[in-house]
Amino acid sequence: MKKFQADNELIEKLREGDVDAFDQVYQRYAGRLYAFSMKYLKSKEEAEELVQSVFLKVWENQKKLKKETSFKSYLFTIAYNEICNIFRSRKYQQDFLTHLGNKSTEASGETEEQIDFVFVKEQVDQIVDHLPEKYKTVFLKSRKEGKSTREISDELKLSKGTVDNYISESLKFIRTNLKDRNFSTLLYLSLFFA
Repeated sequence: MKKFQADNELIEKLREGDVDAFDQVYQRYAGRLYAFSMKYLKSKEEAEELVQSVFLKVWENQKKLKKETSFKSYLFTIAYNEICNIFRSRKYQQDFLTHLGNKSTEASGETEEQIDFVFVKEQVDQIVDHLPEKYKTVFLKSRKEGKSTREISDELKLSKGTVDNYISESLKFIRTNLKDRNFSTLLYLSLFFA
């Protein structure tokens, strides 16, 4: 039978890549994070995905964990930010689909504008994949993770001006590659990447 270990002891082991410490942390907090997520998301699948995402971030950032920081607060802050991103994404998707619905009512014969949302997203994602690696990293942190210029600057050790420049150049690249695409794709771009 394993003896109970305080969070700071587990964090120290986790920083060294101890898988058993990670398992113990997961067992201790996964259920609480799931319950917290369910309160807001009301979706079993999204709550489960969120818990996995939180612990993936913990594992990826294990060497940066600080013993003196409340690990519980750290976990729930990540979860809260993920929930905000999900709500932001839901709003964008709803706005997009509502606009498409209105558009198809106005011009019922224009099947081009009833393009499937997922297909449009895939088109834009493919263009983003062709960005230079540094630009792509900064751009996704800004637009998909919802991080501020300051947060990205601190995380990647870049000046704020460089971060803003990468985002601006990325948007230009995406718009250039979308110039011959249909209205629906451009609408998606304006909603997600404005």
